[in-house]
Amino acid sequence: MESVLTQSQQHDDAAADLLIQEVETELRNEQMARLWRRHGPILVGIALAAVLGVAGWQGWRAWDSQQRKVASQDFTEIGASLDQGKRDDAIAELGRMAATAPSGYRLLANMRLADLRQQQGDTAAAAAIYRAVAADSAADAAYRDMATVRLGYLTLDSADPAELAHRLDPLAAESSPWRHSAREILALLALRQGDRPRAAEMFGRLAEDPATPEGMRRRAAEMRAIAATGQG
Repeated sequence: MESVLTQSQQHDDAAADLLIQEVETELRNEQMARLWRRHGPILVGIALAAVLGVAGWQGWRAWDSQQRKVASQDFTEIGASLDQGKRDDAIAELGRMAATAPSGYRLLANMRLADLRQQQGDTAAAAAIYRAVAADSAADAAYRDMATVRLGYLTLDSADPAELAHRLDPLAAESSPWRHSAREILALLALRQGDRPRAAEMFGRLAEDPATPEGMRRRAAEMRAIAATGQG
């Protein structure tokens, strides 16, 4: 009898456990249903936005890649036009790229266009392009500094001395890869202003610096002599 009672008790306990589990499951389902009714549309919206965001990003990357491929082909064709002597066509195409191409190719187009304008003798147009590149915060610092140096050489005889020195002083620092060019321009600027002792000193430092490019070192030695003797 005791064994029968024990089995019956175990059966009742198992049934009770099953009932409790079913009740808990129903409660969880009801809670989830309430949460879904309350927040479901928001969750769907978030999920949809995430999917659209990923799709948009993938689409933009594909579009950007295609634009850069086209720009690369255009830049190659511009080089071919220049090789064939079609300078006007190349300048027109560079002007278009400078306005519409992806950022990297816009920068390359501007630098090439400025170079061609300078070769044509249109120093004002070339200087305007270099000045715009130098002021473009979106451009890589190396290109901004290159544009500043080119602008310095191009406007040495016409720029305001204080403004030009202000532009070039940071590039003349020892840590700058453009320091030799910047120092040469500043030395020429000192000579332009009639400060021959300072010009001679600056040219002397360039001439004696073993890191100065060979051609520039020879020029600096010649200019030091000119500044020191008062000739030129």
